[in-house]
Amino acid sequence: MSDTDRSMQHGPRSTLAGFCAGLLALFAYPAASAEISAAVEALYTSVSIYPPSANAMTVCYGFVCRRREILDFSAADRAALTQIMNAGRASAAAERAAVQKAVMWFDRRMGPIIGTEKRVAKADFRYFDDKHNYDCWDTTRNTTSLLLVLQQWNLLKHHVVGDPHYRGNTLVLQTPHNTAVLVERATKVEWAVDLWPRGYLQPPDVMPVAKWVTED
Repeated sequence: MSDTDRSMQHGPRSTLAGFCAGLLALFAYPAASAEISAAVEALYTSVSIYPPSANAMTVCYGFVCRRREILDFSAADRAALTQIMNAGRASAAAERAAVQKAVMWFDRRMGPIIGTEKRVAKADFRYFDDKHNYDCWDTTRNTTSLLLVLQQWNLLKHHVVGDPHYRGNTLVLQTPHNTAVLVERATKVEWAVDLWPRGYLQPPDVMPVAKWVTED
């Protein structure tokens, strides 16, 4: 059992542990040099972490980033992601397919480290297994962070990172949900990149946001 796991089990100590974890994340690496929108910045300030840099990102898990781990990108990590993304440079559609593979790479990279190789699709508090799962806030932050890193590495040719999107209409029994977004440069169409509805090592949903907002 990790120190984080133990701290989550002891009432008031969990608050102190969460505060300390936030401080560690804040000082673990410098803020990203690339400019980001206010909506993207809010993903990080709302849980007191830095946006990703070109060298590292905070991985959120445990529901609303209650647990976190720093991913320091190695030379091998960058080489693997570069190879994945270079295979999709021919077109926007090919790049979106490459992004799916990059998100799967992230899932595989972090699963054994933080225990999310046990995660399930559409996890929330009802599963009583926060230490092995992401909620949609976690997947939105993590996917946005990964996309920002790819953008900083100049690996996105046909898209830029967009603002996260929200859906949820209780009148039609649509549950609240969030997603990371890419914007196609040529058409300005927004594309959801949504890992939360998929289990471990399954490709994330990639679809136009206009369609995504109608899904349940």
